[in-house]
Amino acid sequence: MRNHLYKALLAIVMVFVLGTSILGNASAASVETTGAVKNEYTYEEAVFITGTPIIFKGTSKDIKITQKETKGKLTETYNLKLTASNGATLTRNIAYESDVVNYATIGQKTSNGVVKKYSEKIVDGKLTYTLADYQFSQGTVTDNRAASDYFSGNVISRKTYTYQTGSGKNAKTNTVTIDVDSRHAGYENFWGATETQITESIYTYSDGTTSHVKNRLSTSKSRVLNYEENPGSLASFDGGYAVVSEKDVISEYTYDLASGKKGKVDLDTEYTPTIERLIIPKFRDLSNHYAKSAIEKLYSLGIYSDTSNFFSPNTPMKRIDFTIAIGKAVDLRVMEEKNTKKPSTSVFKDVKRTVKDYPYIESAVNKGIIKGVTPEYFKPDNAITRAQAAAIFVRALGLENKAPEPGYVTEFKDDAQIPDYSRDGIYIVNELGLMTGDPVTGRFNPNQPLTRAQASVVLERFLNYLENDLKQNYRDDILFFN
Repeated sequence: MRNHLYKALLAIVMVFVLGTSILGNASAASVETTGAVKNEYTYEEAVFITGTPIIFKGTSKDIKITQKETKGKLTETYNLKLTASNGATLTRNIAYESDVVNYATIGQKTSNGVVKKYSEKIVDGKLTYTLADYQFSQGTVTDNRAASDYFSGNVISRKTYTYQTGSGKNAKTNTVTIDVDSRHAGYENFWGATETQITESIYTYSDGTTSHVKNRLSTSKSRVLNYEENPGSLASFDGGYAVVSEKDVISEYTYDLASGKKGKVDLDTEYTPTIERLIIPKFRDLSNHYAKSAIEKLYSLGIYSDTSNFFSPNTPMKRIDFTIAIGKAVDLRVMEEKNTKKPSTSVFKDVKRTVKDYPYIESAVNKGIIKGVTPEYFKPDNAITRAQAAAIFVRALGLENKAPEPGYVTEFKDDAQIPDYSRDGIYIVNELGLMTGDPVTGRFNPNQPLTRAQASVVLERFLNYLENDLKQNYRDDILFFN
């Protein structure tokens, strides 16, 4: 079932298009389609125009890539001076400009652009390829959901180069035109980001011969939670968690060239990881508890902020505590927006604005993640039910529309007891493996309260989905199927 939903998600992803060779802000992704890989210091790309694959390289001293968004205009510039091991050189100066439109009411953004300036020269031995014309068009769309931004788009371009063969009376000016069709898709959230680009290029030479090159490029960053043992046996704690932030780029070119050469070129690189140590949990009532690991992870990450040494894992999880935990898990920061006048009244009559972490409650309401028991009352101290938790997870992910058409029946024996508001949520969390039914009875038990331990386990699965499952879908699945 989970694979079925992943394939559905992949199909939706590939309907749209967006791209970048260098992962950054999802709303300002790169439009280049060269398949280049880079880290903080090095840059590499493969070029096939000469009929032989050439790997051009440079360092941070040789490249300058900028992105700037002002007044609805996104400008992206590339200035590169690269060399190859055989002495070949590549210089490139290109500027792209896109019109960015925010559709705040529906949480989306589009960017559509063209090339404004271009110059490029490739020198390989006695041959010099000069960019004579560049036609370029790109379109992107970003869907901003509470837990993650999803984006996709495409680029279509045509580059025409001139080069001269022979000398004197035998000199001849030749052309090569490169038609590029590129599709891109990705996501970005607090815990990680991945975008994958599939680019197909056809080289047409003035003598009628052609070359074909396909590039698969994927850039990914992630925040991995590791447990670090304390080497001191007499220390006050046995160990603690650390967040390791990592980023890598992989690129694969497959080529069939006019020269008769066929093959594959692989490039990859990694950024230097960073590490952040987290606070140490010291709960005294979790010894040998099945949810101990999940609870301690969530506490170390700051998703829980209990000051007591007793977590009380088997007591019901309150609606307010679960909502705040979700808000912290997806890093909601709506209340930090500048030039926004804060309302003087609470979003619910039974939740005071002075309540600790109130901004997360208001943010969750504004993002459509939570709803009150009634329009005016939240019932913050009531226990969160399994049905309510399922609905909240799916709203946060923005996947409400991935359920079948209305009228369907779930696989659970207590399907008739599922509230209408949570039917789609329960279907989707089960497909994704975030929440499942009782394997013995076949029931989902939608109206059963979640204990603090049970809530911790499903929250941990939610984080794992944001960290790992999305990456698999947007990297491995797209690369495998394309």
